[in-house]
Amino acid sequence: MSSDLVLPLDAVGHDAIAIVGGKSASLGEMRRCLSAEGIRVPEGFTTTAEAYRLLLKAGALQRPLEKLLGNLDVQDLSALHAAGSAARGLVQHTPLPAALVEAILDAYRAMGRPAVAVRSSATAEDLPEASFAGQQDTILNVRGDEALLEACRRCYGSLFTDRAIAYRQLHGFDPLQVALAIVVQRMVRADRGCSGVMFTLDTESGFADVVLLNAAYGLGETVVQGDVNPDEILVFKPTLAQGFPAILSWRRGTKARRRVLDASGCIRLESVPEDLQRRFALSPDEVLQLSRWACRIEAHLSAQRGQPTPLDLEWAKDGDSGELFILQARPETVQARRPATVLRRWVLDDVGGEPICLGRAIGAGVCSGVARVLHTQQEMDTFQNGEVLVTPRTDPDWEPILQRAAAVITDRGGRTCHAAILARELGLPAIVGTGDGTLRIQPGQLVTVSCCEGDEGLVYRGAVPFHVEERDLGDLPPTRTRILMNVANPEEAFRLAAIPCDGVGLARLEFVIAHQIGVHPMALLHPERVVDPHERHLIAARLAEASTSDPVEGYRTQLVEGIGRLAAAFYPRPVLVRFSDFKSNEYAHLLGGRVFEPEEDNPMLGWRGALRYTSAGFQEAFALECQAIQKARETLGLTNLIPMVPFCRTPQEGDRVLAAMAEQGLVRGRDGLQVYVMCELPANALSADALAQRFDGFSIGSNDLTQLTLGLDRDSAAVAPWFDERDPAVLAMMQLLIRAAKRCGKPVGICGQAPSDHPALAEFLVREGIDSISLNPDAVLRMRLKVATIEAAQAIG
Repeated sequence: MSSDLVLPLDAVGHDAIAIVGGKSASLGEMRRCLSAEGIRVPEGFTTTAEAYRLLLKAGALQRPLEKLLGNLDVQDLSALHAAGSAARGLVQHTPLPAALVEAILDAYRAMGRPAVAVRSSATAEDLPEASFAGQQDTILNVRGDEALLEACRRCYGSLFTDRAIAYRQLHGFDPLQVALAIVVQRMVRADRGCSGVMFTLDTESGFADVVLLNAAYGLGETVVQGDVNPDEILVFKPTLAQGFPAILSWRRGTKARRRVLDASGCIRLESVPEDLQRRFALSPDEVLQLSRWACRIEAHLSAQRGQPTPLDLEWAKDGDSGELFILQARPETVQARRPATVLRRWVLDDVGGEPICLGRAIGAGVCSGVARVLHTQQEMDTFQNGEVLVTPRTDPDWEPILQRAAAVITDRGGRTCHAAILARELGLPAIVGTGDGTLRIQPGQLVTVSCCEGDEGLVYRGAVPFHVEERDLGDLPPTRTRILMNVANPEEAFRLAAIPCDGVGLARLEFVIAHQIGVHPMALLHPERVVDPHERHLIAARLAEASTSDPVEGYRTQLVEGIGRLAAAFYPRPVLVRFSDFKSNEYAHLLGGRVFEPEEDNPMLGWRGALRYTSAGFQEAFALECQAIQKARETLGLTNLIPMVPFCRTPQEGDRVLAAMAEQGLVRGRDGLQVYVMCELPANALSADALAQRFDGFSIGSNDLTQLTLGLDRDSAAVAPWFDERDPAVLAMMQLLIRAAKRCGKPVGICGQAPSDHPALAEFLVREGIDSISLNPDAVLRMRLKVATIEAAQAIG
């Protein structure tokens, strides 16, 4: 084997990028350093950059290629296509030098001439500043000497695909200074198994403590090129490292197609049987194994680079052996380039009415533009700068169009397909996996693409107004008073965790129930009591989307996922999760809810909070909430979760709730479990010492406390002018609570909006010695600065 032209993968590593390209160097590094730890990378060999330069010299290609590409305008798609076609023709029709042919075939024969995958590895590839993902070709299931040599010629030619030429120019690389190596590896029969990609961070928020894994059946191009909506699984890295099976969420994809090899060895796209579509492609144990590998590879490469290096990995499961393999590991290039001290947030000024369609949000931006619906690449010439591209899917060949688009919408694909990866690199809002966006969106229609509303991306009619908020986090002053955050939507948690705070003071479980589940829990426990056929149909349709056929288990699982995502986002900081506090009229609006809810004249003062949890009509549903919190703590290792009991009228009521919790495994004090109580009634202030014997902390609910102290219905517009949290009577109740908490050695905070609305109230609370103030996300930074000023003045005084 010529050491100048071909090298075994085991002989190269991280320091060989200039010699064998990023992909080969990474694969070799993993085989050399991590195979002893059980991480499997297929065996193989790689050509070198010197071999590519030998090809250029033998064919006298340098000058003709310079003439074709030197002054090329990649925005001119016709000129780009002509130049790319000519360049590829020059390279692919140049015979491989005899010495290179001999070296390649010697290495191949030493492997036993198996079926192999032939992959391109450019010397400007897999860099922290540019991934070059999918820019050159991969040829799978190559068998025999001649087929291998032809695949190598194709790889060399793919250095000059239209997409690769445009990408290099976009990132400022000289078109002829990039060399190409070729990695040849034993073929993994993923066509009989499954494959996909992993990122060692959340690709949309940059949250670094998760592994995001996508999986689908068949060869990996199905996921990468966006042919399917894959399974999406999130794994929490910190507790995974502690030995917990820390799978935060499972989102089942349709996985309707797969790429397989036919009898002749050719790749074809086929439909996946429906029973397989309804299953997850990987088992929990396989997900955890891949995630552990991803974390170990990330740690190894980060240590080599001397800085945290989140990764984009490809993996496959061999359907014959059942073994898992890592096929590629490269630095993630989008979140790594974003400044850590600037927080940018897009905000819609108007919700925009009902969306036309929805899918998975890529990025956090918003933009408006005219929709251009394209079904094939042959229609590219009709695309105008600044339009919104709407298409069934994109692959790397669409790169020149994406450079000119304002946003991208696809029918198919997941958050790790090429459309998503390239959209992130280009800073474009994108919505993938809409299912039928090309049918719902009319050509020429003005639309707004919104990716700022959580994981779900929405397409609205017309130009919806929006604005962008930027905050420089800089050096924020420390405060004695802990500044916490109120978080409603779990899907926003990873983004919100970037805002400096001391944890979550209020996470409402009813948000998960209303927005992610939408079904009354008692309707799932007792479906026979739901008599309305329309509601029964809607409930069945909602349950069909769940990952289990057991509706009760589906409800519990979705609670665990919502709670788990909130706790993971802020781990190990405390996250106070309030048990559901719907009122009877609000619960009645859930599917199937009317049968189980009474009609009350004043639901604010009726069947709510702690009283509901031990009542015959709801105690089974409360048990599910307890089980979900217990599972998130015990199975996921999220011991920073602190359950909080709302609207507890008497200490005896608190005793009954604590007993009901203990029956479900939530025993106060066991495994460090703390339980907090909301203080929302004057009675809570008057019985604070008794409550302190039963609970580990207090959280003041200023809205209800004001309502019940002043006798003003907070939902009534008629009395709204008199509703004031700063009333002396309300302040007296807060003072009683704070002083009782201090006397009993229990922490006390406030989770209402009142302190951010009223600076004088914030100053009062800080001077009284409140331990924490929890606010809506948009007020957290402002409150930290305000509290720092108050505390500084207090210290001087």
